[in-house]
Amino acid sequence: MTGEVASTARAMTVAEATAVAERADAAFPAWSATGPSVRRALLTKAADALLAKAPAFAEAMMAETGATFGWAMFNVALAADVIREAAALTTQIGGEVIPSDRPGCMAMALREPVGVMLGIAPWNGPVVLGVRAIAVPLACGNTVILKASETCPRAHQLIVEAFEEAGFPEGVVNMVTNAPGDAEEVVGALIDHPAVRRINFTGSTAKGRMVALRAAAHLKPVLLELGGKAPLLVLEDADLDEAVKAAAFGAFMNQGQICMSTERIIVLDAVADAFAEKFRAKAASLPVGDPREGKTPLGAVVDVRTVTHVASLIGDALSKGAVCLTGGEAEGVLVPATVIDRVTPAMRLFHEESFGPVVAVVRAADEAEAIRFANDSEYGLAASVFTRDTARGLRVARQIKSGICHVNGPTVHDEPQMPFGGMNGSGYGRFGGKAGIDAFTELRWITIDTLPGQYPI
Repeated sequence: MTGEVASTARAMTVAEATAVAERADAAFPAWSATGPSVRRALLTKAADALLAKAPAFAEAMMAETGATFGWAMFNVALAADVIREAAALTTQIGGEVIPSDRPGCMAMALREPVGVMLGIAPWNGPVVLGVRAIAVPLACGNTVILKASETCPRAHQLIVEAFEEAGFPEGVVNMVTNAPGDAEEVVGALIDHPAVRRINFTGSTAKGRMVALRAAAHLKPVLLELGGKAPLLVLEDADLDEAVKAAAFGAFMNQGQICMSTERIIVLDAVADAFAEKFRAKAASLPVGDPREGKTPLGAVVDVRTVTHVASLIGDALSKGAVCLTGGEAEGVLVPATVIDRVTPAMRLFHEESFGPVVAVVRAADEAEAIRFANDSEYGLAASVFTRDTARGLRVARQIKSGICHVNGPTVHDEPQMPFGGMNGSGYGRFGGKAGIDAFTELRWITIDTLPGQYPI
């Protein structure tokens, strides 16, 4: 906001980054053999160490990304819960004995650590998403490399410091930082490195495709949590006041810079006018200001490019017949909460992820058209349906093509134990709870023969 340097970090070379991978690889045998109780104890200490750094995280996030103090505190608290959930999973990495047709054969399916995990985290939720990239992999007995975002290296460095203070052995938790211009080369070298066995990436769909393609050349599995264009459907029997509250939270929390942010509010014609007026009033009541002053619910967007992008989407929509219910000109990187009504599929705002404090109101004739509009997107991460008929809500939710859907709740909702992820352009694979165990372990089939063998030759 001031043009001052927010933080600095080492611009690692490819050689330095690969040395980090080799250090993580060297630490893997001992760490993978560490018992679950030790891993659980260390992770619990890391959660406490992370919480102790809350003021430092808030300072870093406000300076690096324009986040509000409230968003920073939410990040830290949820990140600590993610670590505690990972700690609880250390004794749940189980297997099974599978009946075999072969006499005297005991067949087992075992989950084992894989090796070095590369976690690539974004800037928008730097603490919780940085922690998510490494916590469950560590719980499963893998060593990790956190590839920090070039936008918020200080926030990501604080995560690693918390794990180091908790007492994790040398080489188990590692971080790579790089100059923005070197990102493709450095990340590519890490993906190519034989010690790195799996990758998880949270970020844009375009960059996620690049990561997946690079990893595919080495047949390395990738977990991708990418962009979104979350729809919130308001049916004619919805509680409009509840829908307004959830839509405002989903659209404008962290200035709309969340992968789950409500980007399209799809309202049935029967209640569209009433909803639009209530929602306009709510959005107009949300001022934007300098996050360091802590006086407003909305802070700054991350950079001027976001301002330009949001303005371009709004301009395109208005030029094609949409109506601005509330909003206004940006002041630097302070963008007001903006509501654009009567958005149609012919407008860029309907399809393109804004990742800013602007939301489209789309009017649908009936339930079927609302579902069709919701699915008219390359993305499929989060969605929401508001209706007083819960059976109807479940029926509609089942027809929406998204990895996550909430009935009578906001599109922005995350809990550490839930399977979190999307489909289509929003990626594949799941973070969270036991789904994370599946993602960060190798499933092996091992047998023990207890009787003499009988063979045809």
